[in-house]
Amino acid sequence: MSRGPRAVVRRDWGDDEDGCSILHVDMDAFFAAVELARRPELVGRPVVVGGAQRGVVLAATYEARAFGIHSAMPMVTARRLCPGAVVVPPDHRRYLEVSRSVMRALHDVTAIVEQVSVDEAFLDVRGARRRLGPPTAIGAALRRRVHAEHGITCSVGIATTKFVAKLASTHAKPDGMMLIPAAATVPFLRELPVGALWGVGASTERRLAGRGIHTVAELADSDVVELQGAVGRVNGAHLHDLAWGRDPRPVVPERTERSIGAESTFEHDVRDPADVDTRLLALSDRCAGRLRAQGLVARTVSVKVRTSDFRTVGRARTLAAPTDVAREIYLVARELLAGVDLRGLAVRLVGVRAEGLGRRAEVVVQPTLEEAVSGAGATRRRAEEAVDAVRGRFGSRSIGLGPSPVHSTTTAAHVDLS
Repeated sequence: MSRGPRAVVRRDWGDDEDGCSILHVDMDAFFAAVELARRPELVGRPVVVGGAQRGVVLAATYEARAFGIHSAMPMVTARRLCPGAVVVPPDHRRYLEVSRSVMRALHDVTAIVEQVSVDEAFLDVRGARRRLGPPTAIGAALRRRVHAEHGITCSVGIATTKFVAKLASTHAKPDGMMLIPAAATVPFLRELPVGALWGVGASTERRLAGRGIHTVAELADSDVVELQGAVGRVNGAHLHDLAWGRDPRPVVPERTERSIGAESTFEHDVRDPADVDTRLLALSDRCAGRLRAQGLVARTVSVKVRTSDFRTVGRARTLAAPTDVAREIYLVARELLAGVDLRGLAVRLVGVRAEGLGRRAEVVVQPTLEEAVSGAGATRRRAEEAVDAVRGRFGSRSIGLGPSPVHSTTTAAHVDLS
């Protein structure tokens, strides 16, 4: 969910759509909305998606946000702010399924779609206007389709640039649409706090405040050289351009994902190697499923482990051959974890990440001699594809990889976590 500054600005800036070809489509409280769509009895209640006790908030309904709950907040804090909140465990596979369906709907409008996260994307609809009408008509049709197909809502911002379209969708939330005509771009920006600009984090905001700059209007009216002295030459010039609505970046049709990962915080710190091992297998399964769904393979596997003293350690290894098989990812992750000195402490969090991604269709996968003789690698992949099919039909929680014996020449049967 967006936590950027949102000013109280008027919603109607005019109806001139000339030149406003950029749409930013953003799902409203996406994870929480997906959960409400299949649990309508929770509609209207404060709902939080995340770990029941440990971990952080992944998403919250607007009713929960009214209590001050936001993403990345520790779940303990969220429960203290709203003891009556309903906590729902995340179902990442379902969120990915809905996300892919929504993105297909966007691609039905135009091929120029830039997906920036699981729940938001930019569209350039210049080529679609003759076929589908003006941008506001396109945005309205997309909102209706998303709601009809998935029971969730999205907000749409329409402007001449990506940056302003993103701001417009933020101010249209929830379940709204905002058009910022070209002539209204600068007046709209001047009403915003400086923290609304891309690239202005807490540190930059403090430095700007030290120069008496609190609003976009004050930044726009500042001397560029003085601004560069406060936040750096490149960043100062960039922020000054944004304050005047100048953003030449086009919508880039394809966004290459650099890594796919999953991590999990235990309900209680654990010492039993079997508990950690089971969670490691589940995380490897999740990573591999996402790889296969996107037609990707990984060349590197990394693990992250956080101990009870909140120390976080990471390890990574490049594979002999790229893979999208959970069992292979798990074996490497298991070995990496075995090499971490936990100093006798219990484990609080564990994570697995697949990196160095490439398109499976473009990568030559060379099997080892053992795999070539036994066919074990191909058999494992077919088995996991069968699991994908079952999940696709009956839900992501309908089947999982079992704790079958793992044979490895370099990994012990049980990992010593002490």
